[in-house]
Amino acid sequence: MTHDTSRRWQMLAIAAVILYVLWLLAPVLMPFAIAGMLAYLGDPLADRLQRLGLGRTLAVSIVFIVLLLIAVGALLLLIPLISRQIDNLVQNLPRYGDWTVNVALPWLQAKLHLDPNAFDVDRLVDQFKSHLGSIGDAASTVLGKISRSSIGVLSWLTNLVLIPVVAFYLLRDWDRLVAWIDRMLPRSVEPTIAHLAREADSVLGAFVRGQLAVMLALGIFYGVALTVMGLSVGPLIGMVAGLLSFVPYLGFIVGFGSALVAALVQYGDWNHVLIVVGIFTAGQLLEGYVLVPRLVGEKIGLHPVAVIFAVLAGGYLFGFLGILLALPAASVILVLLRYLAERYRQSDLYTEEGSGDPVLTEVDIEVDTPEGTVKTSTLVDRADKDAAPPA
Repeated sequence: MTHDTSRRWQMLAIAAVILYVLWLLAPVLMPFAIAGMLAYLGDPLADRLQRLGLGRTLAVSIVFIVLLLIAVGALLLLIPLISRQIDNLVQNLPRYGDWTVNVALPWLQAKLHLDPNAFDVDRLVDQFKSHLGSIGDAASTVLGKISRSSIGVLSWLTNLVLIPVVAFYLLRDWDRLVAWIDRMLPRSVEPTIAHLAREADSVLGAFVRGQLAVMLALGIFYGVALTVMGLSVGPLIGMVAGLLSFVPYLGFIVGFGSALVAALVQYGDWNHVLIVVGIFTAGQLLEGYVLVPRLVGEKIGLHPVAVIFAVLAGGYLFGFLGILLALPAASVILVLLRYLAERYRQSDLYTEEGSGDPVLTEVDIEVDTPEGTVKTSTLVDRADKDAAPPA
């Protein structure tokens, strides 16, 4: 084994150990990951303030206060709105139930040719009563878990306190951490990793900022359009659709389905259903042809299949933390794949010309047919090339 091969295996082993440790520590990494994302997003602004002559701590304090004010202002604006929308939804729940029982279920029975008793409410209630015992056992189990989950609630509150504290210290020492990591890299690979880190920083920063802008724009568009239409829960549906739009088509599917049901329950006519269809069609056109090309860009955009896979894989491997970091990680992996593809195109494996089939060779033959002699070709074994093929 050559020295270069041994070194590569050592680096792969180190990377595997780091990934395994991160996987083990995933349950406690969430506040640090969120704090790291906040520090990463705030570092460019802090650097600009430093270039204006401010000290690092003062610059970080200003950035931190601005971010905190934005977060508090957003909460003060959104919490009352969300509260009113939830109250409105709760008040309309009986109407949704009546519409489901009297309109939706009979329509499904007629269209799908189901058993008329398949959705019989009285029969479902009787079945529910017959299983009250097992339901009670399940409820006691759930209550036991809820009582034990008080530790989980305390952990969430602790995380909420930790996030701003960790974000402040990470933002203050960001440049020193980056410099320390650079010094710790093996000198043989430091130029390559520094180049990839700069590309990843460019892609990741543009992608995160662009995707957040797309989510905000779609949420405002859907919320305003549905409110103007007169839908009582329009702002809530718009916010949910915008928030879920980081997964391709998920925000559209959830928002469109919810708005469709709400329009049918509230108005009960096809005119408002067509308005909902028009709003979400316009939203998809706005996202695909205006927002994503301008705010995210095709160069750094991820394929929708890659985004869906990244979110599912991140959630399966690391839970909520994996979902949170799926898209940033996928954008960084995109940079690595581009680099590997470029190296492959420069390698002998890609550029070396083939020498043809070493066994078979092509020879010309003449074949007699009722229409006359026809010239054609066939593949024969190279060793039998000199042998005359049958006519």
